[in-house]
Amino acid sequence: MKADIVTIFPDFFRGPLDYGITRRVQELGLATIQVHDLREFTHDRHRTVDDRPFGGGEGMVLKPEPLFECLKSMQLGSREDRLAGNVKQSVVLLSAQGQRFTQKAASELALLDRIVFICGRYEGVDERVAEHLADRELSIGDYVLSGGEIAAAVIVEAVMRLLPGAVGNEASTLQESFTVDPKVRASGGADSTCGSNGLLDYPHYTRPAEFLGIAVPVELMSGNHEEIRRWRRQRALEKTLRNRPDLLDGAALSEEDKKFLAAIRDDNKDRG
Repeated sequence: MKADIVTIFPDFFRGPLDYGITRRVQELGLATIQVHDLREFTHDRHRTVDDRPFGGGEGMVLKPEPLFECLKSMQLGSREDRLAGNVKQSVVLLSAQGQRFTQKAASELALLDRIVFICGRYEGVDERVAEHLADRELSIGDYVLSGGEIAAAVIVEAVMRLLPGAVGNEASTLQESFTVDPKVRASGGADSTCGSNGLLDYPHYTRPAEFLGIAVPVELMSGNHEEIRRWRRQRALEKTLRNRPDLLDGAALSEEDKKFLAAIRDDNKDRG
């Protein structure tokens, strides 16, 4: 895979891309990441990339010309071919107005050969970029940042770790928060190791078995795989209900899961 990042602050990425999984995938030859300075595609002595918006308003907006010229230099497939799936490429505009980035979106992007990230800045980007250059707009959350650089680093990290060979144990990526394994979903429940299957991940404990007077749950020490699976599943359900109940609407729940959740809700009502 190749990831291209278009930004007016190329030096920002000297840190985030040089550590952890993004460094690993590059060293292993699984991916290349190239940062492009948008100002190199301007033609005035001030290297102007922004302008005031028509109609008035506060702030400045990134101009379309440098962005279109920058992406033209990359020799990508046409937007029509990208949207039709004729080429495994995507141009992503990072914007507060974009769709919320999810683990599902990360999985979709990880299947591509090339992704271009356009980092928005100031009050936004000329709408012609969103309508005629980008394939999709993504946002990493319901809040506003000064630019798309941090969002680009987040998405690159989330995507790169899903590439085959990126992590030591690839099965571990199926047991994380938000991840849905299609085979598990088809079965209507969690697998033998309790993959999250759309829920938040279950709690983890390591040595020592007791710390500050707090012991590891006995179920995890039992050696009984079915008991461990049930404990993990129930704790994942509890945590999801408490922190992200919205995820339960789309999760594959067994009858056992539904009864467990109903018991928790009833108990909460009694306490309330």
